[in-house]
Order: sequence, then C-alpha cells, then structure tokens
Amino acid sequence: MDEGYSVNQISHLHETDLKTANILVVEDNSASLTLVKEILRIEGYVNVVCTDSPLHALEIYKELKSDLILLDLMMPKMDGFEVMKQLKAYENGNLPSILILTALDDREHRIRALGEGALDFVAKPFNRVELLTRIRNLLSMVFSEKALRNQNAQLEAMVQARTKELYDTRLQTIRLLGRAVEYRDNETGYHIIRISEISAMLGKGMGLNEQECELLFNASPMHDIGKIGIPDKILFKPGKLDAEEWEIMKTHSTMGADILSGHDTKLLETAYAIALNHHEKWDGTGYPKGLKGEEIPLVGRIVAIADVFDALTSKRKYKPSWSIEETVALLKKERGKHFDPALVDQFIHLLPEILKINRDYEEPTPNPST
Repeated sequence: MDEGYSVNQISHLHETDLKTANILVVEDNSASLTLVKEILRIEGYVNVVCTDSPLHALEIYKELKSDLILLDLMMPKMDGFEVMKQLKAYENGNLPSILILTALDDREHRIRALGEGALDFVAKPFNRVELLTRIRNLLSMVFSEKALRNQNAQLEAMVQARTKELYDTRLQTIRLLGRAVEYRDNETGYHIIRISEISAMLGKGMGLNEQECELLFNASPMHDIGKIGIPDKILFKPGKLDAEEWEIMKTHSTMGADILSGHDTKLLETAYAIALNHHEKWDGTGYPKGLKGEEIPLVGRIVAIADVFDALTSKRKYKPSWSIEETVALLKKERGKHFDPALVDQFIHLLPEILKINRDYEEPTPNPST
C-alpha cells in the first residue's frame, strides 16, 4: 500500500486497492490457518503471510511491517496476549492493527483483548462474510490513518519550508538595510561583513551556543541602522563634533532601536538589543541609558568592541586608519572602562583569527582611473 495516498484519495479507494495490504495471520490450528488463508486468497488479498508459531510473529512483523494482524489468542508456548505485548514493546507502546480470531468468546477475554489494544474481535467458528467485512473495515481505517499522517507530514514540511522562506527573506532584508546604511560611508559593505564575522567569533569565545552566534552574526549588520536619520553634515563631518552635533549623533542608537522595535522574532530582538546598546560603556559613561557592566546585554558589548576595532583600523573619506598596534593599545587602555574586561581578553586571544578576517574582507584598492 502506497503511504503517499492523501485523505481525499483514501475516500475514493476502490475495495480492490485494499487487497494489496500486508496481512499477517498468526494461528496455531492448521485447519483454521488454511481456511483463513484460502478465504483471503479467494477474496483477492495478494500479500498474506501465515504462521502457525506465535514465536515467529514478531520477526515476521519486523520484516513486513504488516498493515493488519489476524491473531489467535489461545496458542501453545506463547498466547496472543504475549504476542501483543511483544509487538507493543517493539513499536514503543503503539500496537499494530490487530483483529483477534479465537474460540474464546467469553466477555472477559474479549474485554481484555480490546483493552490491551486489539481493534476488533471475531469468534470462531467465524462467518466468512463477517470476517471479510471486519478485515475490510479495519484496513480502510488503517490506510486512512496512514494518509492522515502523511498529509500532516506534508503540511509540516510545507510550514517549515514557508517558515524558512520568511526567515531568509527577513534576513536578506536586514542585510540589505545594514548595507544601505553603510553604503554612503563604505560602498563595499565589507565593514558590516567584518563586524558580523568578528562578533560571531567573539560570541563563541564568550560561550554563546551555535544558534546564539548565528543570531549575533545576522543581527550585527543592523547596529548602525539609526544613522539613516543623522544628517550627512554631522555624520561625515571631518572634524570634531560640537556639543549640539554630538547630541544629535547619539540619537542614532535610539532611532535604530525604534526602527527595529515591535517584533517578536529572535533575530530582530537581537538586532534591537545591539542597535540600542552598542554604545554603552562598561563603566557606565556610554549612551543612551548609561548602563554599566553586565547591565549591558552581551550582544551589545560584543558588537561595541568589534565596531570600534574595525572603525579605527579602517580608512574613511574623513579619517585615516589606525595601525593594529595602536588599536590594540587602545582596547587594552579601555579595558574595564569602555569595554568589558573579559571581552578585551578574549579579543586579544583571538587577534590572529580576527586579523585573518580583516585580510579576507579587506577593502579593495580604489581604481585611480575612477
């Protein structure tokens, strides 16, 4: 039987389609076994396996994964209840579909068999029409359940695919927005690539798990999204900002947080925390809230040091680049002041790998002819 049937297809299955079901008959009485086998053969069931030994029932089921088991109760060496127990244990508590065939037609055995998971009960000597009707009904139910499980699995796969598509779209949007902010300042976009790589590396070094590092990698490009609201005359002023200009510049962290607020996805929550907090300082002298020490979210502390390092070591239209030695000296000087001491230590420990990131995503040399 093809488990790919949908629920709608099941409702239109012709009875002959059920005849391909895998049926296992476990009956120690040779006459009864022969009779059942012959009835099923004449009716057109083509995948019927019979055994007169209950000791072999489990192994046969493991091989065939039978759709329906016709099971006698009273058998030597192992009765039907023990066979059911073995099958249930093999299927982790989920008993296969079982139709009991037995001369024990008393109420006690019937209730016990049904209570232990059998789906139906036919007493010997059985009526041929009744037996076939019960078999057909059970198989229809079995295949309907399979179809429903298959449909649910397909729906789940569709939901997962759609969820991934939405996540990928959101992620791409975040990257493009981050790139848009950087474009005026750095047309290559390598700054945000380096920030992402360095931040994720630092996050791993600070004990973040793989998922948290991935969030940090993907959210960090949005750290300066609020700068889209800062006038160019302030953003690109080559000299020192005056007091009024500096207050305007500082608003980019809260503007970025406002842009990213109101979303309940982990990705945007992380981006929000970074945008709002990456200018806070370990000693409490940062902005916008003057948070101190571990009051500052770790993702904000991480991006703070990655951003400062990359900004200082990068040449811009309005400033020259610092050397690695000068930049590392500043990080050490600001350990416990601007930056989390543990992060500075981790940064220096990872410096060879961080410098490799810088080389891998180095700004291209401008073409003199352009």
